[in-house]
Amino acid sequence: MMSDWLSDTRLSYDTVASSYADLMRGALAGKPLLRGVLAMFAEAVLAGGGPVADLGCGPGHLTAYLHDKGLDAFGIDLSPAMIEIARRDHPGLRFEVGSMTGLALPDRSAGGVVAFFSLIHLPDEEVPVALAQFHRVLRPGGVVLLGFHVGDEHRLKTEGYGGHPMKVWVHWRPVDRMAAWIRDTGLVVDAQVVLEPDAQVPAGILVAHRP
Repeated sequence: MMSDWLSDTRLSYDTVASSYADLMRGALAGKPLLRGVLAMFAEAVLAGGGPVADLGCGPGHLTAYLHDKGLDAFGIDLSPAMIEIARRDHPGLRFEVGSMTGLALPDRSAGGVVAFFSLIHLPDEEVPVALAQFHRVLRPGGVVLLGFHVGDEHRLKTEGYGGHPMKVWVHWRPVDRMAAWIRDTGLVVDAQVVLEPDAQVPAGILVAHRP
């Protein structure tokens, strides 16, 4: 049985998939700091090799960007509608429906894992579950990149991306809490930073590796 929060998240993003995909096209063009973070991640993964799993890939814009940086990137998303769009827009890349809390990937099979603003919908008790999955699928030396909303609150999002109805929780979390959860899995934190700390919703970035 799929948990209620998973079912609600999947249905919500199925509903907004087309509008969200339109919004995300070219989204990185005006984000030089985020592109810099992705370039750092790409260089770290290329040093050790291996495929990269983009978890919560949505319509595949980030997966395609990482592929263009030379990575063997593929995407996984909870929403079948998102995956359908990703396959349509990026036909040369691999996309699969799946959940980051139960990845259908072999142990030590990935050189990198990206969860770019996709952990924001997981309840607190499920974040360590997902991070343990990231640790499991990473090869030794493999790199994980997390992006998330910085803060300490939870809100129910009932509408978004073109005014479509949604029922999905959005979680803001302190950087130190996210870093502690990462360390608890056995991953080693290499970098943590807050982008645009004075913005209404600052962006937290964490980079870690499996020793």
